[in-house]
Amino acid sequence: MYAVDHNLASLEEERDLLDEYEAGELAVQLDSEEPQEVIRWSLERFGSRVAVCTSFQIDGMAILDMAWRIDPSVRVFAVDTGRMHPETYALIEKVREHYQLDIEIYYPDGTELSQFVTQFGVNAFYRSVPLRLRCCEIRKVRPLLRVLNTLDAWVTGLRRDQWASRSNIRKVEIDHDHGGILKVNPLADWTEEEVWDYIRKHAVPYNTLYDQGYTSIGCTPCTRPTITGEDKRAGRWWWEHNAPKECGMHCPLETGGFEHEAESILGRHGEQHDGH
Repeated sequence: MYAVDHNLASLEEERDLLDEYEAGELAVQLDSEEPQEVIRWSLERFGSRVAVCTSFQIDGMAILDMAWRIDPSVRVFAVDTGRMHPETYALIEKVREHYQLDIEIYYPDGTELSQFVTQFGVNAFYRSVPLRLRCCEIRKVRPLLRVLNTLDAWVTGLRRDQWASRSNIRKVEIDHDHGGILKVNPLADWTEEEVWDYIRKHAVPYNTLYDQGYTSIGCTPCTRPTITGEDKRAGRWWWEHNAPKECGMHCPLETGGFEHEAESILGRHGEQHDGH
């Protein structure tokens, strides 16, 4: 169907990790550059040790299209949580055909997921924020870590206007939560309108859920369409109140930092559970 989770051996070659000074200098140099130039720089610098991360939302699709136009053999990876929308799976197949591109797919650990579901139930995330965060950690964060541990840099579709926790991202920055690799955010200063303009201009395939009122697309049970006047991410985990609209892929969930951020928002009275 599509490329399956690779057997990830330990790294033998020397890693190309930037120090704070070099990353800071590059951040200043690249901040005014167009996304394509930022992507071009990352591909030339890191080669096969950089990969585009996409969840097949419009931002990730724009980045994928830009990178493919620069290098048709660019590495692209995604995390399949096992709970994604049928429309998302259909888009993955369409992307493979459209770009003639292999997509590396990474999955949750079956044993870890089975233990969680056995103990807390298949839809435990509806019961509390800590259980939702744990589900996200198993289904998204840990598979992401497996691939990031093999890379020197990764390219994301993050934008500063998406959510408060993303307002200070730079186009290139050291990802301290993932071993000090470089995190490249070429769309950091773009707006949603600019992304849609690119999608339409270049006839980039996109998720048809957008045509049904979705403005941010995650797992099927955790995503709904939004209505006029709602925040673009209001459809994510909509049953939660005053909770962070993040899953941990772009916040330090696995290092504990994201849990501390959540605690500050939720207060210490939030429901806890065993093993979290």
